[in-house]
Amino acid sequence: MGSDDTGDRPTRSTRRTFLSASAAATAATAATVAVPALAAPAIADSAPSGPGRPLRPQRPDHELRDLLRQVDRRRIEAIVRRLAAFGTRHTLSSQDDPQRGIGAARDWIFARLQEYAATSGGRMTVELQSYIQQPASRIPTATRITNVVATLRGTTSPNRTYVVTGHYDSRVSDVMDAVSDSPGADDDASGVAVVMELARLMATRPTAATVVFAAVAAEEQGLYGSAYLAQQLKAAGADVQGMFSDDIVGSSTADDGTRDPYAVRLFAEGVPTAETPAEASTRQSVGGENDSSSRQLARFVRDVAENDATGMRVRVIYRRDRYLRGSDHISFLREGWPAARFTEPNEDFAHQHQDIRVEDGQQFGDLPEFCDFAYIARVARVNGAALWSLAQAPGTPKGAIIVTTDLTNNTTLRWQRGTEPDLAGYEVLWRETTAAEWQRVIPVGDVTQVSIDLSKDNVFFGIRAVGRDGLRSPVAFPRPGS
Repeated sequence: MGSDDTGDRPTRSTRRTFLSASAAATAATAATVAVPALAAPAIADSAPSGPGRPLRPQRPDHELRDLLRQVDRRRIEAIVRRLAAFGTRHTLSSQDDPQRGIGAARDWIFARLQEYAATSGGRMTVELQSYIQQPASRIPTATRITNVVATLRGTTSPNRTYVVTGHYDSRVSDVMDAVSDSPGADDDASGVAVVMELARLMATRPTAATVVFAAVAAEEQGLYGSAYLAQQLKAAGADVQGMFSDDIVGSSTADDGTRDPYAVRLFAEGVPTAETPAEASTRQSVGGENDSSSRQLARFVRDVAENDATGMRVRVIYRRDRYLRGSDHISFLREGWPAARFTEPNEDFAHQHQDIRVEDGQQFGDLPEFCDFAYIARVARVNGAALWSLAQAPGTPKGAIIVTTDLTNNTTLRWQRGTEPDLAGYEVLWRETTAAEWQRVIPVGDVTQVSIDLSKDNVFFGIRAVGRDGLRSPVAFPRPGS
């Protein structure tokens, strides 16, 4: 499954085909459609009349296209196979065996990231971020948990931070089995490979904001590593404006054989995990269940990463995560930061969380031969487009307010001006309350307050920043105020 050739396995008509909107949109075989037609995220043709112009997606510039072209599926395959070859990477496995166990995997990832950092001109640093986890759920004895973290420091806005993670621990059927072979190729060597390949490519390229590339531990035991990473960033005062977890991004083939090799799911919560009672009361009074910072982040990803440079569709799922599952983005949601989870479009559960065995002629186990390395490379391009665009654009506007002191059919918005040296101005976006995507955009210039001849009672508004190079931030959803 490591080949780009998808024509030898036609898509079968199954119940999953009818349940999956993504599969329904690509009912032709992969051989018929080598790269799918990519619809613009903005609803341009059906945009309502009113102030502004229909929204258009942000096209990748030459610099971003060059970065994405250099994503190397062979390097990604080598990373996945090397991590699988450590036998097991269970959190409770050996930490000092040089050949087998989570410690050997940790040291190998650390060495590779150090090699990448050596090309950065001092902008990238790498650390082993460790702590002792006392006995807790799925941790029977005090255990050292270690994240491997590469930080690419921003040149002009270093405190503004974006994070991407994959978890390098693995498991089999029994979550406490630290002895059996647990290659964890799809879950989650694939995600670690995405993180490492992007760290390699971005190390040589200066970014305005800081990007953190992290291989986190103990996800399978309860998100312990990512929780510690988030806490350390919080303690350092980092302004985390976006986080992505890449978890199970290794294959596009479902358990019934159907394939969707040019789509990736992006899970993004609506009601914020860290919402306070006061914030809940405001949301209930004016709406906004579909306008959390994580939903704005997901819309941004579609805007910048669903194009011919990635060859992928981004299927945003309006949920925090799948049923009965949860990944490392939840640790960042708990800190109040926008975060979302990338995962493959359809899963084969015979190749996740399974003892390696053959039953009735079927191979079980999370083995490298069930990964599609060309697919992982395309997922890496989606992540790369999102991270690069975030790190080079101005930050999401802060202090966004929709003025509600008077009854009026106009709408007044205000926000704080950003401090980025390349900030050019702002745009106001709006959409019908029943629309999932922003529909129209109004350039307003380098101001911090504007009045729009459109009733706030009838539509939703947002504000985004624009850089001198035309790169745009995610949208800030304003709260009522004065």
